[in-house]
Amino acid sequence: MKRPVALLVGFIIFIFSFSSFGANVPYESYTYDFRFNVVPSPAPYVPIKSVDGNSLGVGSFQRPEDMHVTEDGEIFILDTGNNRIVVFDNKWNHVETISKFINDGEEDTFNNPHGIYVTKKGDIYIADTDNRRIVALTRKGDLIKVIADPKSELFPENFIFAPLKVCVDYADRVFVIARNVLQGIMNFDEEGDFFGYVGTIKVNVSLTDIIWRSLSTKEQRQRQQLFVPTEFTNMDIDSGGFIYTTNIDNFSNETVKRLNPSGEDVLRRPVNAPVRGDHYYTHIGRYGGPSRFVDIIVRDNRMYSVLDSRRGRIFTYDHQGNLLYIFGGVGTQTGTFRRPVAIDELDENLIVLDRDLGEVIIFETTNYGSYINTAIALQHEGRDEETAKFWSKVLKLNANFELAYVGVGKALLADGNNKEAMKYFKIGMDQKYYSIAFKRYRNEVLKANLGYVLTALMVLLICFIVFKIFKNKIVLRRKCENA
Repeated sequence: MKRPVALLVGFIIFIFSFSSFGANVPYESYTYDFRFNVVPSPAPYVPIKSVDGNSLGVGSFQRPEDMHVTEDGEIFILDTGNNRIVVFDNKWNHVETISKFINDGEEDTFNNPHGIYVTKKGDIYIADTDNRRIVALTRKGDLIKVIADPKSELFPENFIFAPLKVCVDYADRVFVIARNVLQGIMNFDEEGDFFGYVGTIKVNVSLTDIIWRSLSTKEQRQRQQLFVPTEFTNMDIDSGGFIYTTNIDNFSNETVKRLNPSGEDVLRRPVNAPVRGDHYYTHIGRYGGPSRFVDIIVRDNRMYSVLDSRRGRIFTYDHQGNLLYIFGGVGTQTGTFRRPVAIDELDENLIVLDRDLGEVIIFETTNYGSYINTAIALQHEGRDEETAKFWSKVLKLNANFELAYVGVGKALLADGNNKEAMKYFKIGMDQKYYSIAFKRYRNEVLKANLGYVLTALMVLLICFIVFKIFKNKIVLRRKCENA
């Protein structure tokens, strides 16, 4: 009876939270529990406004494909249809527009660019798609280098280099997602020479697919989907040089990866919950099918948010792959999307670029979202007592958030309150930490009662010895009397 009551309480809290934000929340927010049941939750973020080219005084954006926010808050929007980069400060004041640069003494321009990345030094890298090159500029707009027409024995015949997304690590190594490249992410050294592929996507074919193809005719097999790796869709890089990537429709369900410098996937994932967005969905209609991740942003404390263009949702996970919250949606109301293509973080807000609307929607954190973000930050710093306070605040707003129970349980465990920690781990469905708390509590009980146990054993042993002595005397006496 406890779980249905908890679900009812959580639903009532969700309704009140939803109505308190009113028309500012044109979507429902939710999470998944241990059994993958959908659990409604208060909105972690709410839309506060949207901006477009006209409102910002630079003319309308035409099919913008990407954006990047620097550490000091400068916003670079790649206005693809207008073949330009428009730069704003953190207050959305126009700083400059970059539409041309000098290349070998002549004026050069972009042609249908799809990706942009700005390094910590301020260098700007553009995936100039239809010009088949990567262009690197200084912050002042001076040309650094051009990566074009790479050569390698690994390339197939008639290979065409059409870069779509780009990012750069601390050693100026350039990583490129290119059109029709299925081998992985292209890696170029600091000089712009092709170095190889990283993060190759493995294809896992199910037994059902193998049997079905073996029973099919030649014509049927030709019409069936080829089992080839899926292209990456986007990437971001953290301060340690790890590359977070997204891809779509991958048979292995590894739609998000964290690649180390060797190209190995080291993303942490819960045993029972792959990081893939929605667990349940319909296969029918425009919004049917699995989540289609098109962008990812690495946030503080190794949190990351992933953008699902299929249903316009934003999924946020902690560094262990635990789902924190989901919000967003496709629609016509203010704050919903038509075709979201890029996500980034500006101060404490999340911003999403919509290609078809030609605008950026800005989302502000609510108390609920702020409590979760703060709890994750404090937990990452090892400040358990303060972490528990914020997880408790989260539970007041959403009594069905299992991860919050686990967070409180960890704080209790660190404080030595093992018995109470067991209760929270049980509600949070965390078997691993429940076992740890149980073992510690068992040892605690044994240690506290060891003196009594040893005394009782000693008394029993003495009683047994006395009993044996008297018994032997009685037996000996009877033998003497019978003799």
